[in-house]
Amino acid sequence: MELSWGNLEDAVRGCRRCKLCHGRMNTVLGEGNREAAILCIGEGPGQQEDLQGRPFVGPAGQLLDKMLGAIALTREDVYIANVVKCRPPMNRSPEPDEVESCLPFLRAQLRLIRPKILFCLGATAGRAVIGREFRVTRDRGKWVERKGFHMLGSFHPSALLRDQSGAWKRLAWEDLQSLRAKYDELKGEGP
Repeated sequence: MELSWGNLEDAVRGCRRCKLCHGRMNTVLGEGNREAAILCIGEGPGQQEDLQGRPFVGPAGQLLDKMLGAIALTREDVYIANVVKCRPPMNRSPEPDEVESCLPFLRAQLRLIRPKILFCLGATAGRAVIGREFRVTRDRGKWVERKGFHMLGSFHPSALLRDQSGAWKRLAWEDLQSLRAKYDELKGEGP
């Protein structure tokens, strides 16, 4: 099968590779600039995403929009996707077999978009993309370069919404500044 957006969309929409297909309203492939230098990768769709078929449209998505805006980027500047394309029940973290079932779709998105930067939001995305041993509190903010991608892990916006102390928000701001600096550097605008 030829790799194209249409074929990928059809494959995701008809997917029955794991049990997540049984409870979904909609699959959520992703959205944004299909030629983006930055691919933001979350964990999986939540309730609002499942209803609308779009990534990051609930409260965490509103925060992600603000986070991107704080570094002078918009949804139109990046591509936003998730590791799994169907909502896990009760918004639980995807199980390892569910992640493995969906990874071919994420890899296809990487081949189609060809981003330079993978911005992993949360532990599930970090483990699926950066490495199985990734831990947000230990590894966030550290750049990893592999297979032509510059990868950075940070906190998921939903975790930041739960952070009463504000400590994670300060660290996430550092990560965003680092993301912007790498973006500028790769575009040839930075030092």
